[in-house]
Amino acid sequence: MSWAVEEWKEGLSPRVLQKIHELESQVDKLKRERQQRQFQLESLEAALQKQKQKVENEKNEAATLQRANQSLLELCDSLEKAKQKTSRDVQVKESQVRIQSGQLNSTKKDIERLEQEVER
Repeated sequence: MSWAVEEWKEGLSPRVLQKIHELESQVDKLKRERQQRQFQLESLEAALQKQKQKVENEKNEAATLQRANQSLLELCDSLEKAKQKTSRDVQVKESQVRIQSGQLNSTKKDIERLEQEVER
């Protein structure tokens, strides 16, 4: 088949044949360049997709971390409220203990006074 492709060149001047050869070489060179650029384009597209996926993964991770952070903030608020309630409860109980301690001391004094009266 190659001979049929070359047959149309028969009878052409050497100068025209040289020009045809140069043009064919240039076409081959351009085809190779096109293939290289196509490969580069495909490689860049693959890299772009990889980067897009990475960005998407980072966004998802950031959203997950944001939710976890929000959950921790809510937990901290809840613990702070529980701490404040416990602190108030402790203060109330300490106050009750002081009152009862005062009542106990007063009752002890009353008992001592009554015992002294009984002894007399």
